[in-house]
Amino acid sequence: MEKLINEFSIGLFFWQLVLFIGLVLLLRKFAWKPILDAVEKREDGIKDALDAAENAKLEMQNLQADNEKLLKEARAEREEMLKEAREMKNKMIEDAKTEASESAAKLVAQAQASIESEKKAAIADLKSQVANLSVEIAEKVVRTELSNKDKQLQLVETMLAEKSLK
Repeated sequence: MEKLINEFSIGLFFWQLVLFIGLVLLLRKFAWKPILDAVEKREDGIKDALDAAENAKLEMQNLQADNEKLLKEARAEREEMLKEAREMKNKMIEDAKTEASESAAKLVAQAQASIESEKKAAIADLKSQVANLSVEIAEKVVRTELSNKDKQLQLVETMLAEKSLK
């Protein structure tokens, strides 16, 4: 280092300085400018990519929020449909029970009416048969009673006595 200071020459220093400045100017024009432009383009590309990534992230969050909203709506709609189906099922069961009860009541009423009409027909038939038998018996009794004159007179007197008592 001492040797450099002792042998220092201003002319050599001047030419070295001129060459260094020239080299810096050449490097600036042909190397640094393209390098800086490339670095700037790369920086812009990275910035755009980061912006695009941020936009994509926001869009994904929005889509996720929309998906959650749609999922909630679908669940609510499914619950509503299930509720309606249960209500419809219960209504159908109640309607069927009511209809069955009404049908059973109608059948019981028809059966009771049929039984009552059969009963009345049987009683009427029985009365008719009893009346016919009574007439036949009375006819036979009257024949036997009226075949004898003494018995006829006695029957007439008995009947007159019964009629006048009442």
